[in-house]
Amino acid sequence: MNIKIYIIALFFFATASTLAQKAWTLDECVAYAIENNLLVKNSSYTKDASKETYRQSVRNLLPNVNAFTDYRINTGLTEDPQTGVLVNREFNNANYSLSANVDVFQGFQKLNAIKAAKYILRASEEDIVQEKFLLAFRVMSAYYDIKFNEGLVANSLDQQDISQTNYDLVKRQVELGLMAEADLLEAESNLLNDKLLVTQNQNTLALSKLTLLQEMNLTDTNDINLQLDEESNQGTDVNQEVTVDSLYATARTFVPIVKSQEYRVKAAKKQLQSTRGTLYPSLRVVAGMSSRFSETNTDDNDNVVPFSDQIGENFARFVGAELSIPLTNGWSNRSRVKQQKIAYLQAKNNLKLQEQELFQLIQQLVQTHDALVVELGQSNKRVEAQEIAFEIAQKRYEKGLINAIELFQAKNLFGTAQNENLQVSLRLKVNESTIDFYKGLPIFNIN
Repeated sequence: MNIKIYIIALFFFATASTLAQKAWTLDECVAYAIENNLLVKNSSYTKDASKETYRQSVRNLLPNVNAFTDYRINTGLTEDPQTGVLVNREFNNANYSLSANVDVFQGFQKLNAIKAAKYILRASEEDIVQEKFLLAFRVMSAYYDIKFNEGLVANSLDQQDISQTNYDLVKRQVELGLMAEADLLEAESNLLNDKLLVTQNQNTLALSKLTLLQEMNLTDTNDINLQLDEESNQGTDVNQEVTVDSLYATARTFVPIVKSQEYRVKAAKKQLQSTRGTLYPSLRVVAGMSSRFSETNTDDNDNVVPFSDQIGENFARFVGAELSIPLTNGWSNRSRVKQQKIAYLQAKNNLKLQEQELFQLIQQLVQTHDALVVELGQSNKRVEAQEIAFEIAQKRYEKGLINAIELFQAKNLFGTAQNENLQVSLRLKVNESTIDFYKGLPIFNIN
């Protein structure tokens, strides 16, 4: 038994280690998240419920068939089912019946209900796609947050190495008597500040990894390694042409949340038509047959007529039609029609709201894209300028022309420029990926 537990534990830790060491691409992160996300599963259950509702609406066209039977033991003063006279005796009796009815006309209520249920099913299918896309965007955001924080850690480590080199240089200069002890203290302070910054950035990176793991629902590990994208070294296409109207026209045709609301508008319209059907007369065809058995049914010799004979003798059948004409019913039918009309108008208004939100989102994306393109160009120039300024400051410091504080300022300006450039680059990457999605490009493998 202990050996089995050991093997299971070994397998678990080996699996956790494999997941931690695996280099995840963005597509793999998205695929894993979709496969294991509980909100996506909830949307799937909602779709399954809508599918069953649709199937039942179709089955409602079938005739209603019901069978009935009872068996009674009577004592005391009881009505004789054979003669209808009250008798004071003990006897048994049984009744059997089979009936069926089918709606011929109900103001097309059932047909419209079928169409409404079908549109609701399609809307729930679009809701699943929408939930997957929302999850994919959250994963992408967390993915690039990790990339950004990894860049911050790398930059801060570079800054720490520079400070370490300067500290070692000053220490040697102090030992040779070429610099004062105060210079060494300043260099040490700068080094300690950079070490603290490395620790802070590493903590931020660990938190961003936790965010991605939670979005993916990956619980077997507390760390994740990301694979470098193929396009990450190719630079960003800053010449990408984007216009609001063309992008909205394309996105309007396939964005799941808009399509879902379109189906709900169609469903609400069919539900309104179905409710109006309650104002019309309804016609139903009915048919049935019945028979009975009773111990009070006796022959001339006072013997109970056999069961089979009674069933045959008491057999009855009927066929007919039922016409129902709604007159007032407390005006409840008309009230339901008015309420459903309001629901239909509300569904149409919700569609306009979704279209408005989509248009505003695309406006923001395009404006942000244009701003980031300009900002990236300026940021690239700033990095180049700050790098040159720092190199000059480093040489001047080594020659004793500036003090440690001035060198530290130049180094910090260079590090800040690098971090801001990294942030702008990744923001533009996320922005362009989002725009590509609204162009209809397959940026996510959500299937």
